[in-house]
Amino acid sequence: MNAAIPLNADQKTNTKPLPKGFNKKKFTLTYNVVSNPNLLEIQNLSKKQCLGKNLWPEIDKVRAWMISSETATFMKWGGLGMVASELPEAFNACFGKDGHSLTVVTPLYLGDTGKKKTALKGDVYEGAEHRSIKLKKIKTFSVPFYTERAILAKHKVTAYTGRCGPPTKTTIKYTPLPARCDNTDYIFLSNDRFFSINPHKFNPSAQDGCYVLNEHGVNEVERFAFFSKAVYELIENICGRKLKEIEKPNALIANDWHSGALAGLTKYLTTAKVETRGMDAVLAREIKSIPVIHIAHHLGYQGWDYENTSKILNSLYEDTVSLVFRNAKAIKNANPRTTNTLIVHDCYNQSSCDFHLADRVVTVSKNYMEEVSKELGFGFDFRDILKIRKDHRNFFGIVNGYDKNLISPNKNKIDHINDYFKGFNFKVYDENNLEAKLHNKKEFIRLLSKIAADENYKNQTIPLIDTYKFDDLTEVVKDITKTPVFCATSRLVEQKGYDIAAQAMINLCTKFNNFKKEFPIFILGGAGDANYFELLTKLKDKIAEINPNAAKRLFVFRGYKDEFAYAVQLASDFYLMPCRFEPCGLTQMEAMAKGALPIAMSTGGLVDTIEDGVDGFRTEVFFTEKRRVYGSNLTAQRLKNNINAYAETLQKAFEAFYRHPDKIRQMTQNAMRKDFSWNVPGGSVYKYFNLLKTGHL
Repeated sequence: MNAAIPLNADQKTNTKPLPKGFNKKKFTLTYNVVSNPNLLEIQNLSKKQCLGKNLWPEIDKVRAWMISSETATFMKWGGLGMVASELPEAFNACFGKDGHSLTVVTPLYLGDTGKKKTALKGDVYEGAEHRSIKLKKIKTFSVPFYTERAILAKHKVTAYTGRCGPPTKTTIKYTPLPARCDNTDYIFLSNDRFFSINPHKFNPSAQDGCYVLNEHGVNEVERFAFFSKAVYELIENICGRKLKEIEKPNALIANDWHSGALAGLTKYLTTAKVETRGMDAVLAREIKSIPVIHIAHHLGYQGWDYENTSKILNSLYEDTVSLVFRNAKAIKNANPRTTNTLIVHDCYNQSSCDFHLADRVVTVSKNYMEEVSKELGFGFDFRDILKIRKDHRNFFGIVNGYDKNLISPNKNKIDHINDYFKGFNFKVYDENNLEAKLHNKKEFIRLLSKIAADENYKNQTIPLIDTYKFDDLTEVVKDITKTPVFCATSRLVEQKGYDIAAQAMINLCTKFNNFKKEFPIFILGGAGDANYFELLTKLKDKIAEINPNAAKRLFVFRGYKDEFAYAVQLASDFYLMPCRFEPCGLTQMEAMAKGALPIAMSTGGLVDTIEDGVDGFRTEVFFTEKRRVYGSNLTAQRLKNNINAYAETLQKAFEAFYRHPDKIRQMTQNAMRKDFSWNVPGGSVYKYFNLLKTGHL
């Protein structure tokens, strides 16, 4: 163990004050003019990176790493994890035959949270997503990082390699992974302290998996900072010829803020080590020459940890931290809150590090790129930096992809649904066989009615889902063929705009109180905030006051079960997405693949993926807190706010179903034909390939 030169100040960690010239109140630094070339490089690097002045290296054969804290394959199913798994799989399928490769680097999580369970049994790793992989132990190396005792300890990290294989014998029958997932190499990094997911007794109930406050008191920010440091040490071992079993990468993709410290380590720490004679200049040049691409998902998540700022900075930069911090000047911009590449609002910020220092920055849709570089409400503290990057063509928007085989109503999926819900017979369908989708509507109404009428069956099939006044529809719905089904199965959080949908539905119900046709069925819910479930229950009660018959057709729930969510989309004609923001969105893609037309706000990736009136419905305008960001001025005068905009769009879809059934059928076919798979000709994987090869799309 070595004592480090501490940066920050507090009695608990026994560290020293901030560097001279740092004003905590104003978030500014006094920078000394230095003549040392290494210090000048640290001072000027942010400017060079943001202005795109550093040339992209010539890359013949791509041997890149996808560095991600979570993967859909082994830890967490969701947008961030899906990109980490599916992008490399698609990349290797498309370009592997030509000698290119994209390898996934991720922690080897071990433990049991009650919801997520992982284990290493011999040489077989069983992940939380019911997949297994046979591993080969490569090397154990040291990673310097602070403990709670303010001592820079050398933590042992073991590197394993493996290639994804078939599911384990004990796994569930249905596994949401592509058939072609055995083309991608994985590097797992193991450490008992930082990558344990056994929860601490004070762990918040909402925190799970890799986000858990674990038994050692390690939180997500500290865990992911350690992960970035471990990746850096692995690269240093490879470049220093201490580890020959793993091929050196020639490009790095840092997946969201979780890997945000990476560019700071490869650029700043490496430069500072040369200055303090801790690294040979030749080795340093080799490490710094590896370009870093940062993928930003949602800029609201940045990796802040006020209490551990000092600890994390000292852990990452060790005895060079004061040197780095004093000279890590951000590019001058109009936002006074971003004055240092490492510090935002007096706190170490992992997103800021990569936004300033990565060679290229990518976000998950073109429209979200425009939003974050234009609107403070979207771009937060990085709007100005990202605008500079966009203007200098080193900030790009690439829409997230998917594997359509995973989400389309194929035989394997339908067989699993029928096996899970005993006594029901859902059918496979496609854009040319929509009669089978109509059949599925009838089956789902039967399923809802059985869940409503039979408590034992409900507890057997969806035991973790709370329901509220579920009604038996068999006597309420006269003709399901003439009854539209609207659904939303997103997370119950502010982002998803359930309150906007609720008010729009009240407006609609009031307007059509004497509606003579079959009133729509609404199915709304998901896992998440109990307050939004309460909002949905109040919505049902409110509609009951307006129209008791309509209220019987409103189903609200809290919780998530994959089979239930899938069955909901099988039966739905429309999918509600009244999102306040949506960097990309995957659920609209999933809904479209099943023939459920999205009804969405014109924000983020929803603009890039939904063509209004062709394969879905979008609001004509979208408002941020301060101003309109999409639509014409004339429209903005007519539509006063997002609730009115969404209510109008919902009504448009509502009326189209009854008045223009042929149009709805054509739109449904258009939606199902649309393919956002990574590897479609000209798809997102080709853009990433060009970016890795040339630094441009």
